[in-house]
Amino acid sequence: MDHVAEPHRAGGAPAALAGLRGVGPALAAKLAKLGVHAPGDLLFLLPQRYEDRTRLRPLGSLRPGARVVVEGEVLLADVVFRRRRALLVRIADGTGQLTLRFFYFSGQQRERLVPGSRLRCFGEVRAGPQGPEMVHPEYRLLTPGVPAPLPDRLTPVYPMVEGLTQARLRDLVHQALGRRDLALTDWLAPALAALPDAPRWPDLGTALRYLHEPPVEADLARLAAGTDPCQRRLAAEEMLAHYLALRGLREAGRAHRAFPLPPAPELTARFLQGLGFELTAGQRAALEDIGADLAGAQPMMRLVQGDVGSGKTVVAAVAALQAVAAGCQTAIMAPTELLAEQHRKSFERWFRPLGIDVAWLSGSMPKRLRESTYAALAAGTVPVVVGTHALFQPGLEFRRLALTIVDEQHRFGVQQRLRLMEKGAGDSGLRPHQLVLTATPIPRTLAMTMYADLDTSVIRGLPPGRTPVTTVALPDRRRPEVVERVRDACRGGARAYWVCPLIEESEEVPSQAAEATAAELTAALPGISVGLIHGRMTAEQKDRAMQAFATGRMQVLVATTVIEVGVDVPEATLMIIENPERMGLSQLHQLRGRVGRGAGASTCVLLYRSPLSALARERLDVLRSTNDGFEVAQRDLELRGPGEVLGTRQTGLMQLRVADLVHDADLAPLVQRLGAALLAGHPAAVAGLRDRWIGPDSRYRDV
Repeated sequence: MDHVAEPHRAGGAPAALAGLRGVGPALAAKLAKLGVHAPGDLLFLLPQRYEDRTRLRPLGSLRPGARVVVEGEVLLADVVFRRRRALLVRIADGTGQLTLRFFYFSGQQRERLVPGSRLRCFGEVRAGPQGPEMVHPEYRLLTPGVPAPLPDRLTPVYPMVEGLTQARLRDLVHQALGRRDLALTDWLAPALAALPDAPRWPDLGTALRYLHEPPVEADLARLAAGTDPCQRRLAAEEMLAHYLALRGLREAGRAHRAFPLPPAPELTARFLQGLGFELTAGQRAALEDIGADLAGAQPMMRLVQGDVGSGKTVVAAVAALQAVAAGCQTAIMAPTELLAEQHRKSFERWFRPLGIDVAWLSGSMPKRLRESTYAALAAGTVPVVVGTHALFQPGLEFRRLALTIVDEQHRFGVQQRLRLMEKGAGDSGLRPHQLVLTATPIPRTLAMTMYADLDTSVIRGLPPGRTPVTTVALPDRRRPEVVERVRDACRGGARAYWVCPLIEESEEVPSQAAEATAAELTAALPGISVGLIHGRMTAEQKDRAMQAFATGRMQVLVATTVIEVGVDVPEATLMIIENPERMGLSQLHQLRGRVGRGAGASTCVLLYRSPLSALARERLDVLRSTNDGFEVAQRDLELRGPGEVLGTRQTGLMQLRVADLVHDADLAPLVQRLGAALLAGHPAAVAGLRDRWIGPDSRYRDV
C-alpha cells in the first residue's frame, strides 16, 4: 500500500470527506467527533479490538460468554410482554436452538423475521431462561440461492460515537485504504535505516493495512496485548512524534533569553532560619540544580519530583526568593482553589516576616478585587502571586515575570504551562524560568517521553519528624469498629479525615456519599465536632471548614477527594477512605499523605465494599505493603495505565492514540535514539511526524 491519504489534524482547515461514498455533512460531523477530518485520518483511527467472524459455530456447541457467528432457520418470532416488551426470535440449525432477544425493534423488523427465513447472526452468547440466547445481535437475512461468504479476515471494532455504526465505519476505512490519490510518507524509515540494530518492523503502509484488516491467522492475543510488531511500529512513531515536539520546545526555549537570577544568600538564610527545621539532602540537591539554572541567561525548564510530604513547596519558595531579590516577579499556579489557597497561606506565613507581599488570584474573586490585583501585577508592585488557572487568562499582564512555578503539573498539561510562560515575554522579550512540581512520582522511562522538554530533579526522603503511616484494609461491615476508633482518637486530642468518593448518594454508583456520612458520624459521635468539605462548596465555605479543622474546633472532617493534595494539618493522625476500590493507587497514596505529617503515629484505614475483585485486592495490597510513592506510582501505572494516573485524559497532556506509555515504556530508549537520528539530518521527517500525530497547529510550537 504505497499511496494512502495523509491524515489531517484538528486545528487546520479540514480536507473534504466528500471523496468517500455516502459522506454528507451529518456524517462528517459525527466523524469529526472521532478526530476524522480527512480520509487519511481514518487510517490512524485504529481498532480497539478484533472479532473472529471467519467461521460458523453450530448452535449445539455454544457456551455462555463466547462471541460467535451462527446461522439458523427462524422457527418463530413473537412479541412478549413480561418485565419489559421484547421481540423473541428462535432459530435452529439441526444441532441446537438459539433465542435472539430484542428490546428495541420496529414493526418492519418484526414482519421480516418470518418462520422459514434464514439468518446469520453475530453476538455474545448468554444463558437464558430457555437455553442459550443473544441480546441484540448483529444479523442479516440470507437470500436463498445467493452466496454469502464469510469474511476472510478478522473484523475490527473501532471507537464509536452515537449515530455511527461499526459497519459504516468499517466501510469508510476500507475506502480510505484503497485510495491512491494522496501519498502517506513513511517518516520513520530514515531513522530506522540509520540504526543498524533497529527492529525490523513493517513499513507504515503494511502496518496500517494489517491492523485494519488482520488476516485470519493473526495472533489475536498478541493484538489484544498491543505487542504485534505492526502496533509496536506505530507506537514508536507516535512516541517519537511527541518526543520530538517536546525536544523542539526545549530547543526553542534555549533560543530565548531569561532574567538572570543570581543566588540570594542573605535572604535565603533568613528564610531558612525562620523555618525551624533543616532541609533534607534531597531538598538541598534540588536547590543546587535550581539555583544554577536560575543564575543563567537561558530559561530554566526543570521538573522537581517528590513524594507526598517531601518538601517541594519549601524548595519552590527558595527559588521564588531568588526572583524577589533580583527585583522580579514569581507566579505560582495550582490546579484547584483549595491547593492554591494552601500555597498562598504557606507563602504568606514564610514571606511576610521578610517584608515580601504575596497576592492571590482565582476565578471566584470579586471583579473589583481581581482588577486591583491585575493592576498591581502590571505595575510590578507585587513580587509574588499565587493562583489557579486565572493566572494565564487574557488581560493579565506582569511587569517583570521571571519565574513560573506550576504545581501538580499533570493536572494542567503542556499547553496551559506554555500559556503561563508566555505571560512573561512582555516588551523585554525575556522568558520566565519554569519550575514544575509533581507529587506523582514518574518512572524514568515514562518521564523521558512525557517531559523531554524538562530537566529533572528528584527529592527522595522525608523531612525530620515525619512518621511512616500504617495502612490497613477492612471490609465496610466493620464500620462500627472504625467509628469507635475515631471516637477514642478524637477524645485523646487527635483529628481524623473521613474521605468519600461522592458528595451525594447515587443509585447508579454504589459508593458512600460525603453528605450522608457526615450526618451519620454526627449522630454516632456526640460531643465530637464533625464537619464537611466538598467541591461544590464556595471557597469561603471550604476555607472556614479547613480553618476549623486546622485549629481543632472541628475534630472529624468528612471530605471528598478535594483534599487529595495540599492540605497540611500535622495533628491529623487518622485517615479513613471509603470505597478505595474505586480509586487509583496514586490518588489513594496522595490521600494517605494527609496524615503522618507530625510526630504522632498515624493510620490510614481503607474501608472497602465486599466482595473485592482480584485486581482491587492486589491494588490495596500494594498500599498496605509500602509507603514509597515511587513504588506506588509504578504499580499504579502497570495496573491502570498513564491516562488515569497522570490525568492526561482530562488535561490533554500526551493524548496517545496507539502507544501505551507503560507497556511500551521499553521503547523509550529506542525513541531517543531514533529522535537523535532524525534531528541530526532529517528536518522534514521531524516536521512530518509532528504534524501527523500532534497537528500542524499544535501549541507545542508556540514557544
